[in-house]
Amino acid sequence: MKHEELVRLNGWFAGYCRRFFTENDEDNRNYSLKELHTGHVQKNMNLLTESLKLSSEEKTTAETIALFHDIGRFDQYRRYSTFRDDISENHAALGVKVLKGERVLENVADEERRTVYLAVSLHNVFQVPSGIDGQDLLFTNLIRDAAKLDIWRVFTDYFKQPESERASAVGLGFPDLPVCSPEVLACIERKEMVHLSKLKSLNDFKLLQLSWVFDLNFPASFRLALDRGYIDGLSKTLPEDDAVKKAVELIRRYTVDKAAGGES
Repeated sequence: MKHEELVRLNGWFAGYCRRFFTENDEDNRNYSLKELHTGHVQKNMNLLTESLKLSSEEKTTAETIALFHDIGRFDQYRRYSTFRDDISENHAALGVKVLKGERVLENVADEERRTVYLAVSLHNVFQVPSGIDGQDLLFTNLIRDAAKLDIWRVFTDYFKQPESERASAVGLGFPDLPVCSPEVLACIERKEMVHLSKLKSLNDFKLLQLSWVFDLNFPASFRLALDRGYIDGLSKTLPEDDAVKKAVELIRRYTVDKAAGGES
């Protein structure tokens, strides 16, 4: 894909976002959050592809995937007023439907179009299917890392904001209880990602996000997470008890080791 096509696609995306804004400030905060998130994910993607020394064509494909990875969020929120896939619709699958229905990629070569659809459809799965390999796996892992890095930014900023200024859909509706579930802490002890089904509170949700370090794929991703202070930023919002401190320290050590190229 040529860079000129990516410029056109960025323009199309900006126009698409404008379709959703209304006179409702709360709705607009949620739409703006996702539009801003997309731009940050594109920047993250460019940092990751540069660290891997990919070709200009590969970089353009990767940035296109970043541009469209969350396009399903806009229709999801308009239909259901939530960003929770489990009580609405899979936003990744919805995003592919939007791309196909709008014929956004009709000027893109068949193989590149297929790659974009695949990576968008898999960017939010709990685990990448074992049959995905080669370039498909590379682009899928890239968008998963680039998106996680910015979601950490979103939540670090979210918890700093006054409640009246927060985008309502970000917290996914979990109760703000002063505890963390033993099942969630056990997942972290095993160095496993926490599944959404195990969550009982907003603090569990914070630990789920921290557990994403176990699913990062590139040394540059770990370095960016550390350099930007995401681990410490989220950790500071958790309860001060020994079990939580132990989990956070494990996550921090794992991230530092991986950033240096270790195996952990």
